[in-house]
Amino acid sequence: MFGIPGKQAVSMTPAAASQIARLMKKDNSQGLRIGVKKGGCAGMEYTMEYVSEVDPHDEVVEQDGARVMIAPMAQMFLFGTEIDYQVSLLESGFQFNNPNVVDACGCGESIKFEGM
Repeated sequence: MFGIPGKQAVSMTPAAASQIARLMKKDNSQGLRIGVKKGGCAGMEYTMEYVSEVDPHDEVVEQDGARVMIAPMAQMFLFGTEIDYQVSLLESGFQFNNPNVVDACGCGESIKFEGM
């Protein structure tokens, strides 16, 4: 993992941890696996899926009953990211506050990293 000793790879706001834990229980899953893939107008997109087992190569972060696993190929792109969960009148969803992103598309669905 591309980490700093004693610091978690990603962090979760209380709202995100609560929502992840709630959905884990509802779906009877082991946690939320996050990653990145090529796509979108800025070049990369986040991926999210609730999974039934933890991959031994995933970086695992646990907080307040929530478990997030980071896919191996995404670890260097996601280090230092804060996961939040926002609710508004029109929509609700997870937001990634990622210090590694250098650009994003207007709709916020696609991101770009340095050197890509």
